[in-house]
Amino acid sequence: MASTATVATPHHVAAHKAPTGIWSWITTVDHKRIGILYGVTSFLFFLVGGLEAILVRIQLAVPNNDFISAELYNQLFTMHALTMIFLALMPLTAAFFNYLVPLQIGARDVAFPRLNALSYWIFLFGGIFFNIGFLLPLFGGESQAPNAGWFAYAPITTRTYTPGLNMDFYVLGLQIVGLSSIIASLNFIITIINLRAPGMRLMRMPIFTWMVLVTNVLIVTAMAVFTIAVTELMFDRMFGTNFFNPAKGGDPMMWQHLFWIFGHPEVYILILPIMGMVSEVLPTFSRKPLFGYNVMVFSGILIGWLGWGVWSHHMFATGMGPIADTFFALSTMLIAIPTGIKIFNWLGTMWGGAIRFTTAMNFSIAFIAMFTLGGISGVMHSVAPADLQQTDTYFVVAHLHYVFFGGTVLGLWSGMYYWYPKVFGRMLDERLGHVHFWLTLIGMNVTFFPMHFLGLFGMPRRIFTYADNLGFNEMNMLATVGSLMISLGTLVFAFNLFTAWKRGRVAGPNPWGASTLEWSIPSPPPEYNFRELPVVRSRMPLWEGDPTKEAAIPHGRHEEDTQTVSFAGKTAEMPFPDDESKMSAHDLGIHLPPPSYWPVVLAAGITLTFGGLIFRPLDGALHNLWYVSILGVVLTAVSIYSWAFEPGH
Repeated sequence: MASTATVATPHHVAAHKAPTGIWSWITTVDHKRIGILYGVTSFLFFLVGGLEAILVRIQLAVPNNDFISAELYNQLFTMHALTMIFLALMPLTAAFFNYLVPLQIGARDVAFPRLNALSYWIFLFGGIFFNIGFLLPLFGGESQAPNAGWFAYAPITTRTYTPGLNMDFYVLGLQIVGLSSIIASLNFIITIINLRAPGMRLMRMPIFTWMVLVTNVLIVTAMAVFTIAVTELMFDRMFGTNFFNPAKGGDPMMWQHLFWIFGHPEVYILILPIMGMVSEVLPTFSRKPLFGYNVMVFSGILIGWLGWGVWSHHMFATGMGPIADTFFALSTMLIAIPTGIKIFNWLGTMWGGAIRFTTAMNFSIAFIAMFTLGGISGVMHSVAPADLQQTDTYFVVAHLHYVFFGGTVLGLWSGMYYWYPKVFGRMLDERLGHVHFWLTLIGMNVTFFPMHFLGLFGMPRRIFTYADNLGFNEMNMLATVGSLMISLGTLVFAFNLFTAWKRGRVAGPNPWGASTLEWSIPSPPPEYNFRELPVVRSRMPLWEGDPTKEAAIPHGRHEEDTQTVSFAGKTAEMPFPDDESKMSAHDLGIHLPPPSYWPVVLAAGITLTFGGLIFRPLDGALHNLWYVSILGVVLTAVSIYSWAFEPGH
């Protein structure tokens, strides 16, 4: 497979006819286009997951409600979690990985461009497969989306207790989506290690790139564990094994351990990239370098490491015993230390700075506050006796959403407002941005803060309805009103994204006066990113002056080809935008890997191979679709063979 591009002289470059229109997006291997595909697709899944949440909140708005059936409710809350975690938030962060990491490290692409495209198409097909269960009524059946919670505790998920296709969609969909995550993560680890520009030492990398590196190491290792668990559950359901059947020597507790060994690193998989984004936004709008860069890097690594040692605080109610309870209680307290270090360093970055309260800055500050609240309630769970009271109540739902919504979502929106001008060359509307910010922040607290009290009052999570004499009425109604505020804010955001793309104010290469390499090139960047790979001599090449005037100047450029950027009495030279961004890579003698349709074909083959397993003779009318897996295997084999012999030049 083709590696990343290198500079070539014109006579070494073979011209190829580039696809146009939608075909150019289907066959693209450009990391920037793949990042946009990830972003658009995952944002659409975010809207789907939000709709599922709204339906759940409407059902719980009043007692004894029959707005939706109990079975549909189970499917909706299960798919809301699966959609938000695996189809929205993880791939939304992956969109930033794809677009920004090569730009931040001064590379022209990722290490394996076609493998990068493959990861996106597997994700897309896996996401569609996940939701097929909702579409079965269109073919005369019943809705059979996953319905046993995203945690899928055994033995509820065995065929004895869940005989339909519901959890088959779960195990097969997660295997497909998990494969996409592992492929992408290996690619980014190799890219960051091997493709940094000259002078871009590890301790000169932007903090966002550092957190991406730690995150992708976690993804590769954690998803491997989860894949083992899901594969064992698949064998129990489809081939009669007994990994989790205690009557035949299996152990349901083994599922919980395997799941949470993945499930708690997953929290940091979703949070560490956001910590990296916020660490880019705060210095830019405080007009100060990031406080304690080295400590921020090592605290991120420590969070990733300690994240492996806290999983069983989810299992205090299972009777592990005092030794295990003590260990996981202490480790849960300990992991708050590197997180606290980051919080105080962010505050130190803002202290004394010339703060500009842009929408991106507002969301970053809100992230610090809301994530801190979520962290505090998380540390409360380290106290095993208190955790026994809070387990499986709405207190845990409140904590979870302060971490995932108050943390991941608010941070993602900050990153959207910050890097949107770089991606599309136009500015988002700040007035609409402030409306979006306040609706989201107020709506989030109105929705999730009352859930702490609901949990302490005894409301169990995952219940379909409740009686009207339990004291839950007012706070459930309040939470539903808050969820509608969040929805309205999200619609404002979607409107802002679309209108800015069509007619937003032109951004220029560096509208925020930021310090990292991606802001040294035109917005949006040319297909080749950098005409010549930059030489990096400082951590903030666009802010820190250098006597050689080569802090961020590509090889071969001259002083008259650059513009001076000043900050705090220091100057740096950065490329001046010119017409070369309109020239193709071929015109400039730069080799880029050609488009390829084999990634999308291979992704379709992999999806059919896994997806076909759901059609078994036990399922009546579906028994005649066994050939779907056979077709998938053939398509996969043909694709791999053809990919191997496809020219990379």
